[in-house]
Amino acid sequence: MRWPLTRLLPAETHFNFVRLAPFAAVLSALAIAGSIFCFFTLKLNLGVDFAGGNTIAVVAPGKIEPDVLRKALAKAGAQDVKVQSTGSDGHRASIKFRSTGNADATQSISTAEAALSAAVPGVTFDGASAVGPQVSGELFTKGLEALGLAMLLMLGYIWFRFQLQFGLGAVIAIFHDVLLTIGISSALQIEFSLTSIAGLLTVIGYSMNEKVITFDRLRENLRKYKTRPLAEVINLSENERLSRTLITGTTALLALVGSLFWGGPALFSLIFTMVFGILIGTYSSIYVALPVILLWGVKRGDEDAKPIDWTPAGRGGSGRATRP
Repeated sequence: MRWPLTRLLPAETHFNFVRLAPFAAVLSALAIAGSIFCFFTLKLNLGVDFAGGNTIAVVAPGKIEPDVLRKALAKAGAQDVKVQSTGSDGHRASIKFRSTGNADATQSISTAEAALSAAVPGVTFDGASAVGPQVSGELFTKGLEALGLAMLLMLGYIWFRFQLQFGLGAVIAIFHDVLLTIGISSALQIEFSLTSIAGLLTVIGYSMNEKVITFDRLRENLRKYKTRPLAEVINLSENERLSRTLITGTTALLALVGSLFWGGPALFSLIFTMVFGILIGTYSSIYVALPVILLWGVKRGDEDAKPIDWTPAGRGGSGRATRP
């Protein structure tokens, strides 16, 4: 027995996804161009992890209120303040922040400690340190290397499980997702930190899961309909899995939207990256990964891959995803 609201979803759909592929290609190209433009003009709003900053460990006589510490440091001129609890009793926290002006690390830490002492009477400090630009640059480089390695491993996995064109379609789609996610973070000047890298890796995992499910259904139908045009098989496969995609994506978004608005500034960059990544990952499964396969062609049984026929008779016919 199905949940009552799922009855609102049609049991069978006949959308012509392939027909909209050229328009989606133009849209994706414009979005990628905009992302590159924002990246090189507005730059990323790098957080303390990548831009350098200061860290202070504090111990309070009572339970620490993160908002109180953030406001106190903001008044003292600190930027990108992050407060993370480090004790089970709530009396300890680690604070990261960037200083403004030409103040050196020692002066910035002294100013911050004075502001915290005034805001929380009885607070003590259990060490302080500064993260220089060189160390932060290494973290940024390592983060990008982690993203690149993840995409290469995904290419190998899809190539092993399906065909090479499936793997290339998945990697191109994931590269599209990562580039657009970084672009919107740059355009909106959302802080980019280690949590953003974690969010991007999560997006890669979710997006790859969508691609595997898409390719699995497509491969199954290619075995069933060996003489049917590839465009029609793609439409059929996507219509068959459409309800599953909507339910899974909506469930994931419902779990994240609450945290996006009420999770606080410490989690905002992570949750925003994941929300946008889920949306763009669902889109790219249909309109980035599959068009690559459509252009390249697929191998059915012992036959060689047949690329798409650009004649009017070979461009998908009616595109209706109906079973014969």
